[in-house]
Amino acid sequence: MRIEDHRLIYRAALERDYEAVLFDLDGVLTSTAALHAGCWKQVFDDVLADWAQRTGMPQRPFDGGRDYVAHVDGKARSDGVRDFLRSRGIAVPEGHPDSPADEWSVHGIGNRKQLLVEQALASEPIEAFAGSVRLVNRLRAAGVRTAVVSSSANCDDVLEAAGIADLFELTVDGNDIAELGLQGKPAPDAFLEGARRLAVLPPYAVVVEDAVAGVAAGRAGGFGLVIGVARNATRAELLPAGADVVVDDLAELAR
Repeated sequence: MRIEDHRLIYRAALERDYEAVLFDLDGVLTSTAALHAGCWKQVFDDVLADWAQRTGMPQRPFDGGRDYVAHVDGKARSDGVRDFLRSRGIAVPEGHPDSPADEWSVHGIGNRKQLLVEQALASEPIEAFAGSVRLVNRLRAAGVRTAVVSSSANCDDVLEAAGIADLFELTVDGNDIAELGLQGKPAPDAFLEGARRLAVLPPYAVVVEDAVAGVAAGRAGGFGLVIGVARNATRAELLPAGADVVVDDLAELAR
């Protein structure tokens, strides 16, 4: 069977077999994944330079492609900090969720990145992917419910800035994850919370993700269909993580 035939099957199944679709935000609905990767690079390069000065042990710079996909993409900020620094053999204190951005701690580093994101969002235009918007509109016209599940604390602001907030029934974001004490992706907690709020059982819901951690979360949650979008992570990375199908753009499922 040709790849195009597979996509026709999944396209029909989205409207026929499922009650809801849960979308990740950055890299799936909006072009903000690159913004996040750039902010992580700025923060981690400073951290690595600081570490080299403290220890006399130089580190190669943060790779906004490979390191971003492997260690921080789709994850809660604190998890991303821990995972990346662990990959470099660097240990820092935990700190607290309200640690100042200049503190040498997991939360301090994460809060430093958050400040950079807020500055970037205030100064850079936010665009939604046309193919993603087309798919969401098609699903809504077919009576399929739509929601956003994101690790970002800026989820609602980004949706508003992109002009697509009214296309989704609800959001579960980084603030909800922290307030409810949920585990971040690759744990399925946030997606399960989204399904719970929609009163839809996971087997009757779809997860759409561009991050390896997000795809793994959808698979771990027992969702009926997990769609990967190969923008940062590759098809070869998303399929083993649990994606049922991988597309380059959601327009492929909206034609």
